[in-house]
Amino acid sequence: MKKWNMIIDVANCTNCNVCTLSVQDEHVGNAFEGYAEEMPKHGHRWINIERRERGSAPATDVAYLPTMCQHCDDAPCQKAAPDAVTKRDDGIVIIDPVKSKGRREIYDACPFGAVWWNEEKDIPQHWIFDAHLLDKGWKEPRCETSCATRAFRSVKLTDEEMAKIAQEEGLERRTQGHGINTRIFYKNLWRFDSDFIAGTVSAEQNGIVDCIAGATATLVKDNSVVATTQTDAYGDFKFDRLAADNAAYQLEISAEDFTQKQIELTFTDTVYLGEIKLTAAS
Repeated sequence: MKKWNMIIDVANCTNCNVCTLSVQDEHVGNAFEGYAEEMPKHGHRWINIERRERGSAPATDVAYLPTMCQHCDDAPCQKAAPDAVTKRDDGIVIIDPVKSKGRREIYDACPFGAVWWNEEKDIPQHWIFDAHLLDKGWKEPRCETSCATRAFRSVKLTDEEMAKIAQEEGLERRTQGHGINTRIFYKNLWRFDSDFIAGTVSAEQNGIVDCIAGATATLVKDNSVVATTQTDAYGDFKFDRLAADNAAYQLEISAEDFTQKQIELTFTDTVYLGEIKLTAAS
């Protein structure tokens, strides 16, 4: 059985919020019988964009993460109200807008905070994967159609086919430790979830402080090398895709004609170590 999945490339999201607006344009003032009641004009973001800034000036970057209903298999919201929440054969979860009235347990059951409570209608609501459009023959949800950077890519595949794509493209689910099989996959999730260690290597030569290109930076933990890299033309280095684990690390900086320098650090968060000055070897 082929089922719908959404692949989101975190590296392509620019926080333009057109996906959010497309959902609002579709649902504010519009009710779709059997799928969803009207979306409130204010307060709801069925597709929401989370923002994370890493590092400190001048070594910073920002990543944006679109979040929405994960259309879980064995969905907690369905467990909470099996008479009001349906898991369709194509993988899409639908909260019945009539049967869910007053059923706040559906809202409370979502571990991802992706179910919104409509106070006026007294019902829980979520992003329905534009099932009402797909059932009419649309090839993709509106968030995908409207995204100029191609951050969204929906596919209808068997679980085996989807697992193969996930492995080939390095896709990840953001289950946040809940152990739930979700149908939203992320590409380049490290841009949002990982941490980095960066710095700039310089030295004083003939009275002038200048950056050192081609210096070797080695990151060590528990006497084992984690990663090695070289500084660029501006003396900058960066170890990315790391997980801040509150552990002790050693950073070793070496360059020809200069004395090696070692820095001890506890890796609690993304960090820019600033300018690291080497001294000429005697």
